[in-house]
Amino acid sequence: MIGAGFMGAAHSQGWRVAPRFFDLPLDPQMTLLVARDADRTRAAADSWGWAESGTDWRAAIERDDIDVIDIVTPGDLHAEIAIAALAAGKHVLCEKPLANTEGEAERMADAASAAFSRGARAMVGFTYRRVPATTLARDMVAAGRIGDVRQVRAEYLQDWLSDADAPLTWRLEKEHAGSGALGDIGAHAVDLAEYITGQRVTEVSGILDTLVTERPLLAAGSGLSGTAAAGRGAVTVDDVALFTGRLESGALASFEASRFRTGRKNALRIEISGSRGALVFDLERLNELAFYDATAPAGEQGFRTILVTEPTHPYVGAWWPAGHMLGYEHAFSHQAKDFVEAIAAGAQPSPSFADGLHVQRVLGAVERSAAQASAWTHTDTTDARRAFAAS
Repeated sequence: MIGAGFMGAAHSQGWRVAPRFFDLPLDPQMTLLVARDADRTRAAADSWGWAESGTDWRAAIERDDIDVIDIVTPGDLHAEIAIAALAAGKHVLCEKPLANTEGEAERMADAASAAFSRGARAMVGFTYRRVPATTLARDMVAAGRIGDVRQVRAEYLQDWLSDADAPLTWRLEKEHAGSGALGDIGAHAVDLAEYITGQRVTEVSGILDTLVTERPLLAAGSGLSGTAAAGRGAVTVDDVALFTGRLESGALASFEASRFRTGRKNALRIEISGSRGALVFDLERLNELAFYDATAPAGEQGFRTILVTEPTHPYVGAWWPAGHMLGYEHAFSHQAKDFVEAIAAGAQPSPSFADGLHVQRVLGAVERSAAQASAWTHTDTTDARRAFAAS
């Protein structure tokens, strides 16, 4: 695994636990953790269960005893590492968003496509697909339980930047993060809406805003910018993203991504309305799925809560008795399980790098729309994307 921050801890939990609760066809060994600071990386490896630590990712992908590269670095490193790892014949799991730009994502998807014929598999880490309630929602939509999808509302709301004196970190620097709330959490909202509905976003109209334009600089060595403690630095990404979209069927969708929604800690919420019913999911209540059956008698209609803890629910049978809750970390074990099973079967893992590229194109279309007075912008028009980049 390359990267040792918050996502490194989450992915480590997934790799460590998955083979102990699921009967996997292959046995993942946590061989090597790689990050920039040798001492911190060694401490993290010891804490999270990695056998070795190092600071050179290029050396890692050259090792014959390593089959899988898990990328949890800031976005500006995704493309270089993933493309090199695939060229070396490694399977690659890469955190979302796939890259910082559409061009980088295109090169990664091309590399994954070429590597597939050589036996290497690649997957992007949209982990919330693996929450049992969201997988159940996908299954219910596919089974026609809510009829034709008519409208989607998806939002991902956090408040960790609401303090204007919170320090400038790499997530607030476009050169490292690519974008702000749009890519960091908006990407999840887009992917989850598409995953549950089974439809892609084809065009968008959006607006972006940066609410706090300067923040205190980090002390030297404490972040990727390596700046001095005195003074303030410019925030070069968005704080809030608002956009509407249209799905392949013509259904309308609305999206919001904000890291300034005071009181919202990790509220990924999606509501899907159909001709026969509706579904609502909220990550802050991740063991629940609300279902409205519009075909029920008028006197019995109303949202009811499905407690998604039964052994018949997706993934849940490997865990605890009914009613014993799962948490955020379990989705990473499900991700590891699905990735290992796809590798063993020689199948294409889902979501693929091509799926990640599509989400990147949606994010890029939102940026272009925001720069053009919220004009409706297609997500798959290559010529338009190139013209915008050239301007």
